[in-house]
Amino acid sequence: MRFGATILDAEGLRLNAEEKVLFRDVNPFGFILFARNVESADQVRALCADFREAVGRDCPVTIDQEGGRVQRLRTPLAREWLPPLDHVEQARAGAERAMYLRYRLIAHELQALGVDSNCAPMVDLARADTHAFLRNRCYGGDAETVARLGRAVAQGHLDGGVLPVVKHMPGHGRATMDSHFDLPHVDLDTDALDGTDFAPFRALNDLPLGMTAHLVYEQVDTDPATISGPMMRLIRERIGFDGLIMTDDISMKALSGSLSDLSHRAIAAGCDVVLHCNGTLTERSQVAEAAGEMTEAAQNRAERALAQRQSPQELDIDAAEAELSRLMSGRVYDG
Repeated sequence: MRFGATILDAEGLRLNAEEKVLFRDVNPFGFILFARNVESADQVRALCADFREAVGRDCPVTIDQEGGRVQRLRTPLAREWLPPLDHVEQARAGAERAMYLRYRLIAHELQALGVDSNCAPMVDLARADTHAFLRNRCYGGDAETVARLGRAVAQGHLDGGVLPVVKHMPGHGRATMDSHFDLPHVDLDTDALDGTDFAPFRALNDLPLGMTAHLVYEQVDTDPATISGPMMRLIRERIGFDGLIMTDDISMKALSGSLSDLSHRAIAAGCDVVLHCNGTLTERSQVAEAAGEMTEAAQNRAERALAQRQSPQELDIDAAEAELSRLMSGRVYDG
């Protein structure tokens, strides 16, 4: 049986009976956790087990655990980190190793809770006018440096047994609006974007999973990238990404239209999986019905991605923390 072409969420701390029935019936590729789903270590592990029991397989469970402002797990379940851009700037010449260690430790925390995917690295380029919702989540403004740091972040995840999700393809850094609420536009030709915004994604085009950006690239198409056939072809062909592509949250206000219509359009444009967050049970059902089962190509990409899951490499926590502290001159964590 093919996977359902969705990644869905849960309302609370454990699955209720209706959610179990829905997930059994629509067989989503995987699930995503939010802060509302987190109370204790044992509870998170039990919820992850609920997800996997509902679909009858070892499905991926992902999360947004970038560190800084965007992290669903907080103390005492996880370390509190500096925003990524602050972390990079403080580490200076040691940034590549510091980012590897940061995300290797994050992967260790996730694995201990049953979470085996994370929505990072984020290799959007920071600019002076990048909207504040995104800017300090970036790793820098130079494409080559960001690609190098993004590779370190991805490797930290993979070494820790966690699948990385590179985002937001093909680049969100030029957004001067918050796509959670508005639809940003980029008016720049693709030749100019090739050496800037697109470049880190091309350098990381071998990663197993990627996430789209809800931006309009005006010189390519009038539709946001997530629901744009021309933009999805650009990601596949010009950037060369052949991993599994999920949408950013299909319910974000940058997109207009019904959830069913948007889900259908995203799949038709070339996305493999629709990510739906923070909705009702009825809305999740509507998204799952509209997205349907994965295409053959999407199923192949999904199976290739899952094959990259590996057992975590051994990690000396004390040594990793001490090295990271040296690289960061003592200030590693937020607060």
